[in-house]
Amino acid sequence: MLVSQNLYKKSSKTQKVRCEICANYCKIKDGSVGVCRQHKNINGELFDLSYGIVSSLSPDPVEKKPLNHFMPGTFTYSIGGFGCNMTCLHCQNYIISHEYEKFGDGIKILPETIVENALKFNCKSIAWTYNDPTIHLPFSKKTSLLAKSKNLKVIYVSNGYMSSQSLEEILTFVDAFNIDLKSMSQDFYKKVCGADLDIVLDNLRRIYMEGKHLEVTNLIINDYNDSIEEIEELCDFVACKLSVDVPLHFSRAFPYYKMRDIEPTNKETLYKARAIALDKGIKHVYLGNI
Repeated sequence: MLVSQNLYKKSSKTQKVRCEICANYCKIKDGSVGVCRQHKNINGELFDLSYGIVSSLSPDPVEKKPLNHFMPGTFTYSIGGFGCNMTCLHCQNYIISHEYEKFGDGIKILPETIVENALKFNCKSIAWTYNDPTIHLPFSKKTSLLAKSKNLKVIYVSNGYMSSQSLEEILTFVDAFNIDLKSMSQDFYKKVCGADLDIVLDNLRRIYMEGKHLEVTNLIINDYNDSIEEIEELCDFVACKLSVDVPLHFSRAFPYYKMRDIEPTNKETLYKARAIALDKGIKHVYLGNI
């Protein structure tokens, strides 16, 4: 599937394509793929290799996303794909994000079938989740617009690493976001995630300013992003740059992927994080994976 024309730029001299779907802005030479390994330059045109192919389909409580203040008590039809635009060493879904060759065959599915399934299971929304949905923007947009025509809401569970161009497009059809704010350290983002913290912060502010429902998740990892100072900084960002009304979820990390040497996050750290957030005035604070 050819990616949206407005989200890539081609150089006629080099046949490189600059993908503008996510904030990596990969310059992809002919025959190669970008960071996400889903977009390939074929003779100077960018194709989504997994258009219409998903890894997971499941009706879930919307609170599992986690979204505790968006249509609570309802079910959402969750859709996961393959690949990711970050390279997080602690990835909790690494099998579909980074090692999907071991996963087996994906599920080929039409947008119409996804929407039919959501309605059959009495879901009130669809949720793009499990891996980052931004990299599959053409497919998620087509499916989401069809879902909205059937009075279903649309959810993005994301790392927040969209390009400015793609976020503008995403904001036209997504109703609710849960964004994973992994750390308040640029060094953490660079070394652990292969990404830029400032872009995520800018996108969070933009999502909030557009009036979309927003909840934020922070996965706390022992000895990486668990200091009192960093937790305070994260809470200050949510309270002061977003709003004290934005729900904040602190989640417990476990050994996964390339961080198998870590210990499960100390529960006491999560309790302290919750106390700090409440002290900063954040009204809705939740703990996950405990």
